[in-house]
Amino acid sequence: MALFDFFRRTDISDRQEAAVMKTLQSIRSQRRNRFRILACIDGSEEAMITVRFAARLAVSNNCDIIVLYVRQIDMGLHSGGLQVRLARQNMIDAGFELPGVSHLKKSLSVLKEEGIDVSGWKHEGAHQESWGDAAGDTKVEYTSPEGRSVVLKLKTAPDEAGGILDQYELGPYNLMILGQPSHWRSEFRSFFGAGVTQTVTTMAPCSVLVARNSLDRRGFFICTDGSSRSLQAVRRSAVLATMMGEPVTLFSAAPDAEALPAAEEAVSNAKALLKAMKIEVADIKTAVGDVIEEIVERGSLYRMIVVTDEGRTRIERLLKGSRATEVVRLARTSVLDVR
Repeated sequence: MALFDFFRRTDISDRQEAAVMKTLQSIRSQRRNRFRILACIDGSEEAMITVRFAARLAVSNNCDIIVLYVRQIDMGLHSGGLQVRLARQNMIDAGFELPGVSHLKKSLSVLKEEGIDVSGWKHEGAHQESWGDAAGDTKVEYTSPEGRSVVLKLKTAPDEAGGILDQYELGPYNLMILGQPSHWRSEFRSFFGAGVTQTVTTMAPCSVLVARNSLDRRGFFICTDGSSRSLQAVRRSAVLATMMGEPVTLFSAAPDAEALPAAEEAVSNAKALLKAMKIEVADIKTAVGDVIEEIVERGSLYRMIVVTDEGRTRIERLLKGSRATEVVRLARTSVLDVR
């Protein structure tokens, strides 16, 4: 009889697990039909630029915005008593001054300034324990009558970069937006520790926008080398530019005069691709010189430089480098690294 009970409990457990997995797969399938932006903030005033960019990129009702703050385990929280009970109900709505909560609430004000006002939307909270931390992960999701979502997510993790990358697994997301890096290590030194922006930019499975204070500028400066991977990035970024009402400039740099015809062909092919998509190109440009320097210098006048990620592993980056991440490091404007 005991053996029968064991197999019965095991069968119920398996069925429950299968039901949960089916639900998760359904949610992920629905999310794949939407454009989902993860805007990461760290509590600084400068980091709110990620929320402003998210609002301006999410111009239609099929775009969702998730604002994420990662707090280290047990940071600033005394485990126990009334605080923990409230946290488990809905920490953000409960009015906690836990690190991150006030910053997440401020992001709603920033979104309102950008034309996304959630005050009349229905909302619900959720909580789950994480890393043995009393507060765990908590979120509030606001849903508009048209079906758009704005989510405030307070996530617990051992470190900020790891928390952001873990959050992707709960997505998926089409785009992550990060603040500008405070420092950037060489490919070799990054193996022994790197900043949040560098780590996420290097390891993220999706496209990453490193946002700098460039919203007062106009235009997408889209770089291409003529490869099929680059043309895919041109197509996707040009659609974003069109949604934002931003002019598109196509650019290709040649390392020497002999390579200039190939660069001219690259921008010509990219322009033809966008013409077929009925996307107008404001300008095309080519240059001869150090490719990274030309992109950084010429792109600094635009709201955003767009580069194509090479899709290299960390070892390959160490051996071959990465033009995309070098542009992210050196640029004086925002950079969209397309994957």
